[in-house]
Amino acid sequence: MFVQLAKGRLGNNLNLTPFRFLARRARMDTENVYIRNESDSNELNIAFRYVNEKFNVDREFNFCRKPEELTQTVLARIQTNVHKELSKKLKKKLDQLPAEVNVNLYQEGSDASFNEITFAELLSSNVNGVKLKVLEHSFNMVVNPPWVKILQLPKCILAGCLVYPTKFEMQFGNRESSEGTWYRSKVPGSSQWELCGQGFRYEPKSEDIGYFMKFVVAPKNDKGMVGPLMESVSKSAVLAGPGTCPFEARQKYTPTFLKGSDELRVMTYNLLADLYTDSDYSRTHLFPYCPPEYLQIDYRKQLFVKEITGYHADLICLQEVDQRIFDVDLQEVLTQPPNNFQGFLSQKGDCPEGVAIFYRTSRFELIQSHTLNLGKNIPTLDIFQSLWSKIKSNGQLAKRICDRTTTVQICLLKVKDSDHFVLVANTHLYFHPDADHIRLLQMCFSIIYVEHIRSEVLRDLNIANPNNVGLVFCGDFNSTPDCGIYKLMTEKVVDSSLDDWRSNSEEAVSGVEVSQPFEMSSACGTPPFTNFTTLFSGCLDYIYYQKDRFEVMQTVPLPSEAELRENTAIPSSVFPSDHVALIADLKIRPA
Repeated sequence: MFVQLAKGRLGNNLNLTPFRFLARRARMDTENVYIRNESDSNELNIAFRYVNEKFNVDREFNFCRKPEELTQTVLARIQTNVHKELSKKLKKKLDQLPAEVNVNLYQEGSDASFNEITFAELLSSNVNGVKLKVLEHSFNMVVNPPWVKILQLPKCILAGCLVYPTKFEMQFGNRESSEGTWYRSKVPGSSQWELCGQGFRYEPKSEDIGYFMKFVVAPKNDKGMVGPLMESVSKSAVLAGPGTCPFEARQKYTPTFLKGSDELRVMTYNLLADLYTDSDYSRTHLFPYCPPEYLQIDYRKQLFVKEITGYHADLICLQEVDQRIFDVDLQEVLTQPPNNFQGFLSQKGDCPEGVAIFYRTSRFELIQSHTLNLGKNIPTLDIFQSLWSKIKSNGQLAKRICDRTTTVQICLLKVKDSDHFVLVANTHLYFHPDADHIRLLQMCFSIIYVEHIRSEVLRDLNIANPNNVGLVFCGDFNSTPDCGIYKLMTEKVVDSSLDDWRSNSEEAVSGVEVSQPFEMSSACGTPPFTNFTTLFSGCLDYIYYQKDRFEVMQTVPLPSEAELRENTAIPSSVFPSDHVALIADLKIRPA
């Protein structure tokens, strides 16, 4: 069962009423029989629409057979089903039923017989002019036409936010050649639909509120062949959005993409994975102040997609990205014009969420990308052995850090029309309250890995001037500015007396002093809050940048504490995550 949200602005008292999901293939034409030979599943799908006004028949027939079946076997099945349909329509006038329902294949201008061959053999030959005849009606045979297998719209559609298919799968065609059309109607079962948009994405307007949306796809291939139309009707009417969101005021600082060839806008954002909101525990303990409808990913994703695109960033680093959100939503919106990003997701082991980096293809060329799951690689990689040897004797500590699925993403981007490179790292460190020592060690291993990649890059790409490679390290580090990670990143060294090493007495780290070689700073400083819930609030997210390679041009102001507290805490109807995004404009220093 699906739910229909009440018409109008979302409020605290939503009226949830059942509504059946509508998705169907648009009425097929009556001239063609469509045959799809699906080699991966060894299936032969045959579809045609038979109309006989004399017998009051208008029916679409669909058959799934095996290609190795003889054509006469398949035709016999078609004949049986057509006969059944005629008998049903003429049950009170059986005397009008034709004595024989003739179904056969023939080729114009030829006496060839197709009865003793299989469909596989038929399709491997020239089928031009081959037709299917049902009674007196002939159908042109169309083999492997562009065909939409799955099409579905989202459950919740908000005015002012992009809507696009949440499921779309096509055979024998491509999206670039296909056409999408949007319609609206007050009644989902209506035969009267008003045209409102073109393309695969549409942004409902205020005048669309209360209307159901219908999306129709005309599938095509690059040769111009058009397959049967497929349509999907929204499960609910368009709803009014939450009003002006605080991120819209922030977007006034980023109205367009940066123009300078030596400038780049960097963004980091923890999206709050659906995994951590879609449970009774999250609704009653983690975020009890947030109405459940605003925790739903189908609501939140519309806001954070609108927020992300409005910052016009060049580099986007995301944490807590659900695999499905990456595939269906972020890829859909960010990789298409006018954004034109490319990105990759790195899952945290078997966890269905991970970290993602997107880069704008008009600004950067991807040279390399790397993903490292820290936990399982700490004991095995040679580059880690110096630090690992100092902590592995503490069995409890060693097990805890190696059991973590924390992942580090790295990509090397070349700035187009330039000799400069940006080495981008992205991570989400372990969260537990008694794990300052674990996080600090994770950061140490991460920096060792980054330094290793940088050294390989300088060597393998024969980069003569190391100053042409600048590091930007983003993420949710789950560490406040008074902890060791901030000290390591900004002061380059942490000695053995640091309190972080003893955040868990049974796993205490002793005699370890660590350092890192990069001149780093926090682009957005140390704001009071980047995470704001009733259980915790503080600065956990950072854009660390190599300050001898970049300078900060601008940072986008964060929401005020009053805005964060307006609905007790976040997430809320206007904040889609429990974190806020950080955005900084950097300028590359001359090498």
